[in-house]
Amino acid sequence: MDVSMIVGMVLIVIGLVVTTYSLIPVGAHRDQVSNLQVRALDDAPINRVHIVLLLAMAAAVTIDVMKPTTLAFVVPGVAKEYGLKTATNPGGGLPAALLPLAGITGTVIGSFVWGWLGDRIGRKAAILLAGVFFVATSICGTMPIFQLNLLMCLIMGISAGGMLPIAFTLLAETIPARHRGWLMVLIGGDIAGAYVITSWLSSTIGDTYSWRVMWLIGFPTGLLTIMLTRWVPESPRFLLALGRRDEAEQVLRAYNASIVTVEHSELTVESGVDGGYRRLWQPPFGGISTVLVLVGLGVGLVVYGFQLWLPTNLRQLGYSGVSADQILRDSALIGVPLNFLVAYCYHRSSKWTMVILSALLAVSLFGFVAFGDNVADNKTLLYALLIPPIWGASSVVAVLVAYGAEAYPTRIRSRGTGLAAGMSKAGGVIVIALVVFAVATPSISVTALISAVPMAIAAVAGIVFLIETRRRSLEDITAEELRVTA
Repeated sequence: MDVSMIVGMVLIVIGLVVTTYSLIPVGAHRDQVSNLQVRALDDAPINRVHIVLLLAMAAAVTIDVMKPTTLAFVVPGVAKEYGLKTATNPGGGLPAALLPLAGITGTVIGSFVWGWLGDRIGRKAAILLAGVFFVATSICGTMPIFQLNLLMCLIMGISAGGMLPIAFTLLAETIPARHRGWLMVLIGGDIAGAYVITSWLSSTIGDTYSWRVMWLIGFPTGLLTIMLTRWVPESPRFLLALGRRDEAEQVLRAYNASIVTVEHSELTVESGVDGGYRRLWQPPFGGISTVLVLVGLGVGLVVYGFQLWLPTNLRQLGYSGVSADQILRDSALIGVPLNFLVAYCYHRSSKWTMVILSALLAVSLFGFVAFGDNVADNKTLLYALLIPPIWGASSVVAVLVAYGAEAYPTRIRSRGTGLAAGMSKAGGVIVIALVVFAVATPSISVTALISAVPMAIAAVAGIVFLIETRRRSLEDITAEELRVTA
């Protein structure tokens, strides 16, 4: 930690603060809605601008998912270099699990922070800011002490946690209604690509240049994210909601949407909706928010609890040679064709796709509770029960965030999507904290039960509180929600 390192870190912090301030748009608090027809966005055909936006967001989501997945590949090298406490080195210093705990905690915080930023400075500006943070926090690969790694990993997680909700919010507000749902689910399921790329990088340049290069990769991928914003227009709905008519007209022309002046814009239905996270829990959105929190918490416990401890539990049941990295990578690859099926189902019914996926996860997890350790005696039954929690978890996350992007009004849509994305990581914070505090590894039935309870409650609550969003304009969805409570 010489003078040049300290000066560089201070300049990075100053640069991030200045960049954030510079992205705050003039007139961001204006409440008057521009009187342009919003439905023109849903009536416009899919064109080149839509396709480029989809490709850019798919790349951005892949880069985003690479950040937390990198944790699994750097922890062994970090633990060895700093002499940290692990299962193979119980006499080490600080627990190595503190690193993933810092990273996953950052993603939870980032989902809420970027959710607020997306509604405050705009969708495109928030994506640009995330890319800047990716570049700045790549300095994590040069930190000389473990404590500074924890700090930079936390900040990196904050920026990574924000990309997913912002990307989905922008897609929801720009893709025509008849294609919106299934396209968002497909992009949200692009987890396999991130796992494959990260594992390939780790096995090639990671072996050559150590774990540090895995963080330094954030520099070029962050620059790529910034470059991609060149082809990412701002959300017209966001601009119209703030009264920024001239800018909205330019974007509408880019999407080949007709510019029609009307007496009252469809967005006026949201005029009584205030901003802030508190609004997510007030009628008529409280029930929907409750379901999304339960689904997010449940699937987070599945990914970071049931899946995390699955290799250890299977070895205890008599299976050998089970690799956690291999299971995650293979399950992500196998889940790719399944995600196409889920996307089709979401296209047919968003509400019942959410309910049925939650119920399937709950039923399979309760199966492990019912059979306990005896599940190892029947290999066919074991694999049948493993299908939903291993292959379906990524699809549930995609459906969860996609639904969150559709269910809330423009003024709080980014916050609502951030809530859904953040809760899908909150289960990871709980599970990894148990590892840090050296809690004994639960059995396969215990991890299944912890994950199954919120998923089961969510499936029942979803029948009551969720509404159908299939092929409907976002304003029609909001109007129905407000009409129910009127």
